[in-house]
Amino acid sequence: MTEAPADIEKITASVEALKADFEDHSYICSDQIATAVYLAYHLRKPILIEGPPGVGKTELAKTTAEMFELPLIRLQCYEGLDEAKAIYEWKYGKQLLYIQVLKEALGEVLQGAKGFAQSVSRLHEFGDIFFSEEFLEPRPLLKALKEEDGCVLLIDEVDKSDHEFESLLLEMLSEFQVSIPEIGTVKATREPPIVFLTSNNAREISDALKRRCLHLYIPFPDVEMEQRIIHARVPEIPPKLRKQLVNFIQELRDLDLKKVPAISETIDWARTLLLLHTESLDPQLVRDTLNVILKFQEDIENVDAEISTLTSKAMK
Repeated sequence: MTEAPADIEKITASVEALKADFEDHSYICSDQIATAVYLAYHLRKPILIEGPPGVGKTELAKTTAEMFELPLIRLQCYEGLDEAKAIYEWKYGKQLLYIQVLKEALGEVLQGAKGFAQSVSRLHEFGDIFFSEEFLEPRPLLKALKEEDGCVLLIDEVDKSDHEFESLLLEMLSEFQVSIPEIGTVKATREPPIVFLTSNNAREISDALKRRCLHLYIPFPDVEMEQRIIHARVPEIPPKLRKQLVNFIQELRDLDLKKVPAISETIDWARTLLLLHTESLDPQLVRDTLNVILKFQEDIENVDAEISTLTSKAMK
């Protein structure tokens, strides 16, 4: 098991220290983001992070785990997600195997039992064994509670799950525990997990879940912030080209597109231009690589007629 670093107190001593350590790990963040993580750590509160896809919500959880040298446990949400996939399920194959062994040894088990009641009582003792921790298969939420030295728990895209699943999360988010009917309540072993929930705003999150979390909204970055992000993630790219591509992306986001390019697309485009040994943007190069930053053919066709104008603006 990975232990938390000895300088964890130094990292979390202040918002400024935390922000600086994020930058050391190539995650460029605002004061608001650093403050939210600082409060989440010291107040032991989950963070619900909302914002457009691709602005760094999931990456924030990953970088936090890397900074604190803690395991990252991820639960990807989807419609129909239930406790069997999120919290626990029983090892049915192992239970069936043990039941078969019990059947074969039934005479030995019941040897000496007097009457039906005593026989049933002995069998009940074995029933309790079948629903013990030995037969329990922990899923992400239960695994996070069992990490003795803590972990970072990422509940990704919670807005894709059902309202019923949100209800399953409430006990975990408020008490850092889950209830298993056959066993009882399982609490965090020693250090509660640092919990990040992300949402792309596909649907409204319930008030009950929001009350248990700190709230953080990550928008698209401005020009200066996005240039710093590209410099951190693709440091080899020349400053002139970095400025041009970020300006172009910013112009694209002002258009009426089905899906505007996110930070992840900006990073991918920067790496693409670097791979193509590009020194400066030109309309034909942009047209040839537009599929890297735009994911719908309809958007590509709409932007195609504006490429020369957008490229000229980006190069100013």
